[in-house]
Amino acid sequence: MIPRRSHIPSPTVFFRVPFRHQLNTFLVFVLGLVFSSVMILPTKADSPPQPNLIVIMADDLGYGDLSCYGNEVIKTPNLDQLAAEGMKFTDFHSSGAVCSPTRAGLLTGRYQQRAGVDGVIFADPQQNRHHGLYPSEITFSQVLKETGYATACIGKWHLGYRKEFNPVHHQFDLFRGYVSGNVDYHSHVDRMGVLDWWNGLRIENEPGYSTYLIGDYACEFIKDNQDQPFCLYIAHEAPHTPYQGPNDVPVRAEGKKGQIRPSRTDSQMALKEMIEAMDKTVGQVMQTLQETNLEENTFVFFLSDNGGTADSNNGPLRGKKGTFWEGGHRVCAMAKWPGKIEAGTVSKATAISIDLMPTILEIAGAKVPEGHQLDGISLKSHLFTKEKLPNRAIYWTTNGKMAMRKGPWKLLYPKRNSEPELYHLGKDLGESNNLAQEYPDRVNHMTRSLRRWKEEVEADATPQKAEPIEKL
Repeated sequence: MIPRRSHIPSPTVFFRVPFRHQLNTFLVFVLGLVFSSVMILPTKADSPPQPNLIVIMADDLGYGDLSCYGNEVIKTPNLDQLAAEGMKFTDFHSSGAVCSPTRAGLLTGRYQQRAGVDGVIFADPQQNRHHGLYPSEITFSQVLKETGYATACIGKWHLGYRKEFNPVHHQFDLFRGYVSGNVDYHSHVDRMGVLDWWNGLRIENEPGYSTYLIGDYACEFIKDNQDQPFCLYIAHEAPHTPYQGPNDVPVRAEGKKGQIRPSRTDSQMALKEMIEAMDKTVGQVMQTLQETNLEENTFVFFLSDNGGTADSNNGPLRGKKGTFWEGGHRVCAMAKWPGKIEAGTVSKATAISIDLMPTILEIAGAKVPEGHQLDGISLKSHLFTKEKLPNRAIYWTTNGKMAMRKGPWKLLYPKRNSEPELYHLGKDLGESNNLAQEYPDRVNHMTRSLRRWKEEVEADATPQKAEPIEKL
């Protein structure tokens, strides 16, 4: 019986196919493999987009001025929602107790003394109107712009009146706002009678309540840049003086120093209107993020530049703006990023405004130039995974006043050549029980540390030019 022949072709069958057909078949096979490999490789479009970054700063907001921080009179539903949907800080601090220093520290990620901005830059040329933040300082706007971000500063600058200090020279693509410490909310005139409403490097006044204009420009920037990563710095005027609500009349006029009519005397009602107007614009910004489908890829951080004035509500804290008791620098702060920051979390960690630059740079995957040292630390891991922050010291100084914080302990010299005050904030948040006499060794140790730090930051400080008085 003859065995059945196998269906497997003879090895010689393949070689009977013409060579050019073999080659074509082989090439098709190879090209198919290559095409398939390319299709499964990650492409730029598949990579996660760089996150958008928004920093919102209030001006002179008291620790107890928001509903989510215990205020029962002022209604701030949008900031309350921001806190509820993210992380609210209870032990966050500004690096200064007044405007200009905190802003210099925020933008550079370093103690502001290094940039030569230790105090307020005043509008009066008889004082220091010629001072400012020099473009040689490395700012988060510069680093992010070099990383491919669109950048904008909307609102208050207060880091130099001269054009050489303008935000556009710090690599902000867009600047709409004012350069002084405050302007009339309606006429946009500073206290020296100078019109102060800018579009980049030129004065360009327009009608409108400054708080609402700031909100409108912020939303417009988001819409205009929704197809690329952006960093938006929104620096509100509210609730800084002059006390003016959206429906009030101007109290300043161009060419006239001081006020042409008195400010409102019902300061509490005015503050309520001003803070609620600011809260409204925060809601508009968040709504714009939703409408542009950017909310899920945007990190938002809110804080104040210092504590509130005597007219504000600083909650249980002692002191006010301009002092180094807690009421001068412990501020409202909150962060939100859906899917990254767990909603409804409250952080008791001690953090400071100079931490914002390293935080947003790490989030963006950006780095400062090699060899450049920041004083702040990144809060990214704390925000995302609640990682504990290091037990570091933080410091304040200006005009002879000094303070230092390490853990629950705070050392304070409330004015030049004053006696030291020592408080345990864990037991005495209101700083009513001075323990300096009971713990002299701790006072001495902290004082040495504080003086060493002061000497260090002032040793390499950028010098401010001493120039003759300029005319307005």
